Amino acid sequence: MNEQEAAPPQASFEFLIGSFIMQAQMQMGMFAVPNEEGEETKPNLSWAKHAIDLLGVLEEKTRGNLTLEEKRMLENSLTELRFRYVQALAGAQK
Repeated sequence: MNEQEAAPPQASFEFLIGSFIMQAQMQMGMFAVPNEEGEETKPNLSWAKHAIDLLGVLEEKTRGNLTLEEKRMLENSLTELRFRYVQALAGAQK
């Protein structure tokens, strides 16, 4: 690895959850991400919903196998993302 390459973070449940959170937030337009032309990308709510739904699948499939901290992180993240998704959906329909 050269000096310009950063080492990847340690693989963990928390990092996995954080990755899905970031994907959903980016697709909802919560971060300004320029495209190839330098223009800000528009929200893509269907992909945001997909990332949120994947977290829901993860919650369902890991039920009973998480630490209290992991369970709270996942539940709280899903609650917040679902709320923000509904807000973004309402804003897009105006």
